[in-house]
Amino acid sequence: MKVLVYIDLLDGKPTAIARELANGAKQLAGSDGTVELAYFGQDANAVKDLGANKILLGPGAGPIYNPTIHGAYLDAAIDQSKPDLVLLGYTTSGLDLGPVVAMRRNLPVLSYCTAVRVADGRVEVDSQIYGGKLISTAQAALPSILLVNAGAFREADGTPNQSADIVELPPITSSANVEFVSATQPDPNAVDITKAARLLCVGRGIGDEDSIEEAREVAGLLSGELVGSRPIIDAGWLPKERQVGKSGRKVKPKLYLALGVSGAPEHIEGMGSADVIVAINTDAKAPIFDHAHIGANVDIADFLPAFKEAISKKVS
Repeated sequence: MKVLVYIDLLDGKPTAIARELANGAKQLAGSDGTVELAYFGQDANAVKDLGANKILLGPGAGPIYNPTIHGAYLDAAIDQSKPDLVLLGYTTSGLDLGPVVAMRRNLPVLSYCTAVRVADGRVEVDSQIYGGKLISTAQAALPSILLVNAGAFREADGTPNQSADIVELPPITSSANVEFVSATQPDPNAVDITKAARLLCVGRGIGDEDSIEEAREVAGLLSGELVGSRPIIDAGWLPKERQVGKSGRKVKPKLYLALGVSGAPEHIEGMGSADVIVAINTDAKAPIFDHAHIGANVDIADFLPAFKEAISKKVS
């Protein structure tokens, strides 16, 4: 079986989800299969540690992501590879490219995938729907295109494959109808939550803004940082640089304490790789419990002051 992985890039380097998909591709392809990377960057050495058999290089794509150019290169990569599966991340670029390429080639596309299985010439995926409240299972014949959620696979182990074949794709001659205008960089003076070993995240279940300060105190007692899910940031209770999730930051702390966080797929994408996830929620069916290592079905209003008191005694 042959699996082609589109490599998402950030500042010219493979993103965490690209590394996850490269590792997942090896699992799906099996010991007798082949993994190829659609890498539209400048230097193939940047992806040699992903352990692929072949790198399809599109250096003419330029340093800035452009959906028109990357879509044309992905088409060329599929023509070259003729894969059984094409894996893209459920990301901005994946949503740009996957459905369009699938439509052009009349291929099935399965999205929001949290688990992927291949057997008997078909692919079967689990997808979260209704904000993660339900899991749907769908099948499609091969070849197929998948948009895979972060956390569905572990990251590649970083073992270089110096023998990977490098094939340079023909340059794309057609002009792009999308023009890059500008990029907004994060405030360099803002807190970098990606470097924190311990994070306390508050979600909609925290109740009201007054509870934020108590949560901040607890985060301080844990020698950690306070972060929030998107509803908290949208409400203006915490600044944007403290948002975890698809539209915020992706974090991988040693401890992630989620208070009143439902666990929508967009949030799980940002924190699903944490070493230890502790979830506190009144909704016993909240999707966050599917990912938590430790969970408690209790009211945040009861938990937070009791936890604060216990931690205070511990550190005093």
